[in-house]
Parts: sequence; structure tokens; C-alpha cells
Amino acid sequence: MKKLLPFGVLFLFVAIAVHAQKKKKDVINQLESKSETYIEIAHEIWDLAEMGYLEEKSSALLQKTLSEAGFSIDAGIAGIPTAFKAEYGSGYPVIAILGEYDALPGLSQEAVPEKKSAGGAAGHACGHHLFGTASTAAAISVKDWMEANNIKGTIRFYGCPAEEGGSGKVYMVREGVFNDVDVALHWHPSAANAASAGAALANKSAKFRFYGVSAHAAAAPQMGRSALDGVEAMNAMVNMMREHIPQEARIHYVITDGGKAPNVVPDYAEVYYYARHNTRDVVVDIFDRIVKAAEGAALGTGTTMEYEMIGGTHELLPNLTLQKIMHDNLTTVGGFTYNDEEIAFAEKISKSLGKPSLDLKTVETVQPYRETARAFGSTDVGDVSFTVPTAGMGAATWVPGTPAHSWQAVAAGGMSIGHKGMMVAAKTLSLTAMDLFQDTKTVEAAKKELQDRRGKDFTYVPMLGNRPPALDYRK
Repeated sequence: MKKLLPFGVLFLFVAIAVHAQKKKKDVINQLESKSETYIEIAHEIWDLAEMGYLEEKSSALLQKTLSEAGFSIDAGIAGIPTAFKAEYGSGYPVIAILGEYDALPGLSQEAVPEKKSAGGAAGHACGHHLFGTASTAAAISVKDWMEANNIKGTIRFYGCPAEEGGSGKVYMVREGVFNDVDVALHWHPSAANAASAGAALANKSAKFRFYGVSAHAAAAPQMGRSALDGVEAMNAMVNMMREHIPQEARIHYVITDGGKAPNVVPDYAEVYYYARHNTRDVVVDIFDRIVKAAEGAALGTGTTMEYEMIGGTHELLPNLTLQKIMHDNLTTVGGFTYNDEEIAFAEKISKSLGKPSLDLKTVETVQPYRETARAFGSTDVGDVSFTVPTAGMGAATWVPGTPAHSWQAVAAGGMSIGHKGMMVAAKTLSLTAMDLFQDTKTVEAAKKELQDRRGKDFTYVPMLGNRPPALDYRK
């Protein structure tokens, strides 16, 4: 027979739980009351659309917002001018919230439901304007709660530039800026509200540069050695290699410089490659084979080749101890509904994606919790997750069915659909951090899980080696 708790003890437990829920509701309401301020910040960053390592104004805006809220700012960390750390409080535990703010090249788009360039070179097709702003809002919200309730510990915001191929967090991990962090929290824009254990592919990228000899392509072709031939020969060999790599692997490339005129044999050409897989060891092997293809292409075309490592990220290491807490708090916050204007906007977006009808279930509800996930994209949060216990979530900032890195994602992120999803993320991150500040046993359990998952012999080795930050990779 189970032993029942005395009524007085049971009443105390219930009272504590009710009080805790009231505190959470207060924080949710306070965030909602400040939503217009955060929407203005997000929209300004959306308008700026600054690419990786060039996010000077976006970074400065978030730094100013956090500084005015009472955070101390340490700018230019890890040798990156647009990276920064904002901190409030002191001592254990140190809870970090990650924020991003870089845009993608070639994806300028107005906040309208048809393809229409905003006249810029880049666009926030991955919603990092929302990412950085919601994380900032959460950090400030937690700071205010700590101050009002005399909570001990440290809340930090990390401004993390150049996630899109620039591996900004990898340099930050390598330089030790997360070494004293106990837990890291993050989120990402999505087409659904979900906080299951995530996954991401390890990634290694480089720019391969070929050098040849210029000549008149018609009058003296025998005098030339085409750098573009080197690029095309490399691409042909890598494309044949696809048949002989694990089926879960991905290889992508784009020719970033192929010459300037057809009648001039190009003496310079460049191709930019990514290699991905769900384990970093396989990525390293595939990348080494890509390098061999480049070397062979240069040999066969009479050119020379060099390559520059641009990025390299670990796969994402989930922390189930933390992830369930994140899911429970997302469930508390819940989804949201579209108004009539948003429904009309979303229906046009959905048609542009070839969808027969608009289903808003992933917006209005929270997806069921799962402890496993299939990886598709990559993120430099992976390196953080091998260093610090890390948990994340996604919020429905895009119309259901919208892929990341699309004009449809830019459009929704520039209007109220994106803004509403952003506030879902800010609230969930805030509640999760609050739980962890009040339950250090869970923090310690998460740290033990990290040690167990990594293995006792684990040593962190950055996949991009010792190169300095690739500050000019978007120039």
C-alpha cells in the first residue's frame, strides 16, 4: 500500500506549484506587454539584412538593447567584431541564451505573399532577425525576474554572428567563451512549434581556387590554361563520387567565380563546397576525398589549386534532461492563431509552395515530444552542444510547409506571423531558464548526461582547425 502524504504537506506542495505557475504567467504577460518594442527591433534587423561577420548595425542594436536593460557588455569576443557577450548577475548557475542575426545572400524579399525583391542583396530567409531578438527578449525577461525575486546566478546572452556557413560559434567555443557556462538555450524559426530532441548534420566547407593562364580563347587557345576547366573537372569528379558515399551524406557546391568573358581563357576560378553527414568523422573523410578530386583536377588541366577552410561544425548533441523541460514550457506557452489578414497572406504563400490547402495545426498547437529526430541542416550550435549541456526549440514563424532559405520565409518573417512566433520563443526560453535557476539538481543532471554522451575520452577538436575567423567570407 502506498503511503499517503499528510494533508498539510500536500497542500504546501500544491501551493508552491500554484505560486510557480503564477510567476510564469506574470513573466509571459510582461513579455507580451513589451512585444511591440521587440517587434520594432526585429523588423529593423530584418530591414538591415546584414550577412555573416558584416552584422555591425544588427549586433550594435542588440548590444544597446541589453545594455539599457542593465546587462554588462563584452564586445568583439573571440576575435570577431560582431560577436559579444551580455551578462547580468554573478555566480552559479550560469545560464546562457544564444542569439543570431545574420542574413543570407541573394534572398532580398518584401513582406508580401508573392516574390518581390526588396532591392537588397540579402534577406533573412532563416529568420535570424527573430532569433536574435527573441533571445534578447528572453534574457531581459529572466534578468527582470531574477532582480525582482532575488534569484542568485548569472544570465548571459551570447551574440553569435555568421551561423550561415561562417561557423561563428565554433570560433567562440574554440576560444573558450563558453567554458564557465552550465547550460545553453537556443531556438530557431520554423514552420511548427516543437521542442523535441533535435538533430543537425556535421558540416565542413571550403572555397577551392584554381589558377591558370589567360589567353585569347579563339586566337591563341593553345597558350591558355583554363582555371574554369579545373573547377569543372573537379565538379565532375565529385559528382561521380556521390555514388560512393553514405546515402545520408550531402555535398553541395556553387561556382562563385567562373571568369569574366567567353573569349578570355580565365586564369582564376573559384568553387565553394559543403560536405555534410550526421557524424563528423564521415564528413572529414568525404571532405578529404573532395580535396583529392580538386588536386586531380588541377593536375589534369594544367592549373594550380589552393583551398581555404571556411567553416566546420559538429553534429548536434541532444540533452534529454533539458529538452523535456523545454518541451513542457513550450506546451505551457502554446501556439497561436492567425487573424483574417494573416490567413489571407498564408493562403497565398501556401499556394506559391504548391500546397492544395492551408493547415494551421502546427501553428496553433505544439508538436508531440520525441527523443529522436532525423537531421537535415547544420548549425554551429553543434559545437556548443559538445561543450555545454544544450537544449533548443522551434517556433512557428513561417507559414506551414515553408522551407528555410526561401523568399516565403523572408516574407513571413517580416510581418506579424513571424513576430507572433518570435514571442512564443521568447516566452519559452524565459520559462525554461527560470526553471533551471530554481533547480540546480537538474543542471547537474544535464551536465552528467553530456559527459556520458560524449564519452570519457572525448576531446573537443574544431573541424575548421586553427584558422582565424573567416571575416571576409561574404565579401
